[in-house]
Amino acid sequence: MADFFRYDFGYSWPWSYGHLVAAGVFVAFGALAMLRGWSKWTLVLSALATLWALAAFVAFDAVLHRPAELPTPRFLESGRGRVLDGGSGSGRATLMVLLARPQASVVALDLFADGYGIDGNEPARLRANARAAGAENRLEIRKGDLRELPFEAGSFDAAVSSFAIDHLGKKGSQKSIAEMARVLRPGGQFLLMVLNTDGYVKFAYPLIHFHMYYGHGGSAERWRTALAAAGFDVVEQGTQPATQYFLAEKRADRAEK
Repeated sequence: MADFFRYDFGYSWPWSYGHLVAAGVFVAFGALAMLRGWSKWTLVLSALATLWALAAFVAFDAVLHRPAELPTPRFLESGRGRVLDGGSGSGRATLMVLLARPQASVVALDLFADGYGIDGNEPARLRANARAAGAENRLEIRKGDLRELPFEAGSFDAAVSSFAIDHLGKKGSQKSIAEMARVLRPGGQFLLMVLNTDGYVKFAYPLIHFHMYYGHGGSAERWRTALAAAGFDVVEQGTQPATQYFLAEKRADRAEK
């Protein structure tokens, strides 16, 4: 719970507190029902809706105030290396790597433009979060586009991208994955994390999970195909709440010149 107050990832209020607002509305509606003497079923429905909103807040909104959780211990098992976080935003995945691999360094890359639910998306916010985690000395921040990475070939030991590449559409995501392969050394790992419209998401957002954004995660086979085309072998695939992930290794025969 301490992480809720330690970090400021800047997610806009509908994502950070939207369910609490909904809970307040349902409570007010229930109070009005009591004052007006409406049917007891109105009170029951109001109570159930309030419980749902509070549960959804704990399950989804509150998570956005904490660093992401590394979905697999196989990512950068050596614990050392230079890691690229592509599409870092305010740093949930950056901190995920810095905290889980305390001997690794991270280069966090983003366009740092407002959008995707982050208000005030800028390097200073990311740096402050790394400072709060006690890992600022292992962080480098760069501004750039996932589709044209400003790095030399083979300059990273590992890379991660969390809920970023699946915003770029089919062509954009394919180009970004190819760029990830280019900047990794042969045998380097790439951890791709994209949205999974699972029961967790449908519970928290039952009315909007069919919005176009939720289609961007795509099928697992789509991502496996894109990774293979870029020169990766998928060595592990799995899910965690709201997430499907792919741990891939760059094939040795795809060394960049």
